[in-house]
Amino acid sequence: MSEYDNSNRGAIWTNDKKATDKHPDFTGSLNVEGKEYWVSAWRGDGSNPKAPKLSFSVNAKDAMPAKASKPTPTLEDDLGLDTPF
Repeated sequence: MSEYDNSNRGAIWTNDKKATDKHPDFTGSLNVEGKEYWVSAWRGDGSNPKAPKLSFSVNAKDAMPAKASKPTPTLEDDLGLDTPF
């Protein structure tokens, strides 16, 4: 068996890029039925015994917005023409 099957599995690691308290303590990825997701997790502060030890946020990887590219300028744009000939 040359390749490991990661279907329906995931993992999180300590977030080394955490700069503020709002950033997640852990980040990682998750596969559910062949679809990939980003996972973010925050450690509970322990002040409320009924609160979870970790809270999660899961977002589909393909739902991340793509960077908008600038439209290619046309000759009309370059010449300042607003009516075609």
